[in-house]
Amino acid sequence: MSGFDENPFADPAMTQPTTNGGGNLGTYDPFTKEKQETVSGIISAPTEVPPPQYQAGPGQQTATTADFQRRQEELERKAAELERREEELKSSPFNARVNNWPPLPAFIPLQPCFHQDINVDIPIEFQEVVKRLYYLWLFHAVLLLGNMLGGLCFLFGGLDNGTMFGMSLVYVVLNIPLSFLCWFRPVYKAFRTDSSISFMIFFLTFGLQFLFVVIMAIGIPSTGGSGWITAIVTFKGGNRTTDATGGDYFIGVIVLIVAVGFSVAGVADFYMLTRVHNMYRVTGASVSKAQAELANGVMSNEGVRSAAASAVVAGAKQGFQQN
Repeated sequence: MSGFDENPFADPAMTQPTTNGGGNLGTYDPFTKEKQETVSGIISAPTEVPPPQYQAGPGQQTATTADFQRRQEELERKAAELERREEELKSSPFNARVNNWPPLPAFIPLQPCFHQDINVDIPIEFQEVVKRLYYLWLFHAVLLLGNMLGGLCFLFGGLDNGTMFGMSLVYVVLNIPLSFLCWFRPVYKAFRTDSSISFMIFFLTFGLQFLFVVIMAIGIPSTGGSGWITAIVTFKGGNRTTDATGGDYFIGVIVLIVAVGFSVAGVADFYMLTRVHNMYRVTGASVSKAQAELANGVMSNEGVRSAAASAVVAGAKQGFQQN
């Protein structure tokens, strides 16, 4: 009957401890350390084997370093080539740059007079200041055109005899191009070539521009400026003895807007003047440096050298003749 008592589905490994123990199940304790060591010889837990560490081969590491060095050398070679070309363009007697300012339409039979490219000509630390000065010059030009509009309204509104319009027209014709030539181009050249003479010219002409804007903002009568005094007079009817009309109020609003614009321009002029002066002192420019640049420029002029040589020769001949 023992063959019928056996379980055909039982695991021999689980029944082995009972067999080895002499068939006594009561003496087997699976929770004791000693018995667990006996069972571990039969059933062993799987052990975790760490994966092998990846080590790049010497050939691959050498190739990466060589590629990095090759790219670095190529970038340095391109930078040196660009620097060499820039020096050649600066030292070339021919102007290889094409004039692009003012940007005239194609149908106008005129050519631009200047080359202007702030992102290329001006060092990156001064580009923001030069751009603000350029926008400030544009703002001055728009204000002068608005001032001329106010003078035109004065003329057709019968508020004066045309003096304001005539003066405002002169300001548009003269001040817009002269301000560009006398203070914006000098400061553009000053930051481009670090020229002390150009800085001196800018400070002189831009200071006069600041005084002009202050006078225009005040609006002194007979000066042609649409300032605060002119706006107050316009709201009172101008030089007429009658009360102000609806047209006078409309003209007064235009003049008042121009007066506010001149006031804002005056504040902006003072701010930019002080900022450029601080940069001028930081760059190491000075009056003595400007005098040295002026002397070098005069002596390098061919006409000046010829005139000086002729004067020396004439003086020597006269001295020999007297002797």
